[in-house]
Amino acid sequence: MKSHQDDGFFCGYASVFDVTDHHQEIVGRQAFQQSLHKWRAKGRLPKMLWQHDQRKPIGVWDEIYEDAHGLFVKGRLLLDLEAGREAYALMKAGVIDSLSIGFRSIRALKDPKKNARILEEVDLLEISLVTFAANPDAKITAVKEFAVSDDIVRQIKELSEMLKSRRLTQERK
Repeated sequence: MKSHQDDGFFCGYASVFDVTDHHQEIVGRQAFQQSLHKWRAKGRLPKMLWQHDQRKPIGVWDEIYEDAHGLFVKGRLLLDLEAGREAYALMKAGVIDSLSIGFRSIRALKDPKKNARILEEVDLLEISLVTFAANPDAKITAVKEFAVSDDIVRQIKELSEMLKSRRLTQERK
């Protein structure tokens, strides 16, 4: 029994609505709706990349949806890949804590008051784990790690021994 089981799961917000990012863009509510519908119709989800590098897929997205806050994502790193293990270690240490979207703008308008471009509809191409995100609020919110205490390991061993003993007693009868 391992004392730690790392499964690579994490979740967060790949984009947060109504936030002016470092490119002077604001993602509007429901901007992803059509794109997500198209992805689901294909039975797939956008790719998970490392630092927007198309040559470095690093995991898979299990869930992507819009809520009142933004584009929520839940995925898992492929820990069979060296890059997946490294990224997971960096996430657990808090070094990598941001997400970023790769997209094509479908419909946008300029807001002169905010000096920003409002993205009303985008074609979502990929979502990346990044060191620095354009949207400062696009963050990884949880990295799952299942820890087993020494006490639980001891209890499991005791239970296993008890079941073996009980089975041997029944076989002798």
